[in-house]
Amino acid sequence: MAIVRIPDENKTLSDPAEIAEYLAQAGIDYERWDSSRPIESGATNDEILEVYAAEIERLKSREGYVTADVININRDTPGLTDMLAKFNREHWHDDDEVRFIIQGRGLFHIHPAALPVMAIEVEAGDLIRVPKETLHWFDLCADRQIRAIRLFKDPAGWAPRYTDSSAERKYQPGCLGPAYIPSGGAA
Repeated sequence: MAIVRIPDENKTLSDPAEIAEYLAQAGIDYERWDSSRPIESGATNDEILEVYAAEIERLKSREGYVTADVININRDTPGLTDMLAKFNREHWHDDDEVRFIIQGRGLFHIHPAALPVMAIEVEAGDLIRVPKETLHWFDLCADRQIRAIRLFKDPAGWAPRYTDSSAERKYQPGCLGPAYIPSGGAA
């Protein structure tokens, strides 16, 4: 289940209903999906999409998404450091960023205009929708592994548009879960 930290207010949220309510203030959707469905560790992307076909179709119908895929990143992914460098700097997209986490953990930092920066640690079962044009950055947790379903209205609209604000340097990149490693940054 997700954990939300608001570092500038020294506040942490862990109740799913409280998280969903707080994130909604920034236009971010948060849901919990059943992550106990049997998925073999070697399941293909198509098999994963089939297991969650009903939920994917519901989101497509409700939000206008036209395609879904699965991303599988781990510490052995070629070019992982360069790949992560694209997304751990503050940026925004022309399309929503929708992720349903199947395995692993990651950390979204959201920088909404009317609220303080928030860190959202996601894990298996968490669905997050970051609306287009929302300032954010993303990194993996210390285990450097995540497998997630992604949904798009237009995959071309998902290219990062950087702010070059360096806002990400002011906030701790580490996750709070089992693999948490303090970085010495702001908490």
